Amino acid sequence: MEKAKIAVWKFSSCDGCQLSLLDCEDEILLLAEKTNIAYFMEASRRTLPGPYDISLVEGSITTPEEKQRIQKVRKESKFLITIGACATAGGIQALKNFGNVKEFVSLVYPSPEFISTLETSTAISDHVKVDYELRGCPINKNQLLEVIAAFIQKRNPNIPNQSVCVECKIKGNVCIMVTKQTPCLGPVTHAGCHAICPSYDRGCYGCFGPKEKAHTESIADWLLNRGLTSQELLHKFRNFNAASSAFQKESERHDHQND
Repeated sequence: MEKAKIAVWKFSSCDGCQLSLLDCEDEILLLAEKTNIAYFMEASRRTLPGPYDISLVEGSITTPEEKQRIQKVRKESKFLITIGACATAGGIQALKNFGNVKEFVSLVYPSPEFISTLETSTAISDHVKVDYELRGCPINKNQLLEVIAAFIQKRNPNIPNQSVCVECKIKGNVCIMVTKQTPCLGPVTHAGCHAICPSYDRGCYGCFGPKEKAHTESIADWLLNRGLTSQELLHKFRNFNAASSAFQKESERHDHQND
């Protein structure tokens, strides 16, 4: 049986999701036995030309060059899987979508004329067809291995689509929203982190993005009734997944600067 040919691509990102793959350690050695890792610049200078059976794409589209390059990656890939908040929702850099990019560039860079950037940071799916999205900042390495295995075995990935609250229940955590009045986005956030923040008495801040049918307005109103301000809610929904549809819509509801 011919090995699946895998490529890992970087766009605008911090490399954290690629490092999650390298963190697999023993598992990545087993993966290397079952697949042909043809392009992965984070791990090796060895590269093989396409086409590729599976392309893992980290990062958002923030430059004109990236907008063109993702089209080439899509054409060379049988399956394209986006990994992480940057690739699936524009990432933390999508905060520029809510401001004046030219002003940011002029304030940050001593020679802004050399900076080539788009007005927005957008998800890969805004530009090409994506076969599967894996959430997180960073992603869960075990979920990544499951997705790769599923595509190789021609089956659907077994990735839960419930909220972080379910993970809290599985771990036996007492709800910090109820017992400690701690603001938490767990009810509207996609599972995958194993409720790491609530397990240490910190409210979830939505690093895995909104779950399916996330009722963000309901939890925002609940938090408003318990003392949070609209400005605090604005900051909670504008983080790693600020440009995801549900979180963006809710943040705009509290952005009184746009009134």
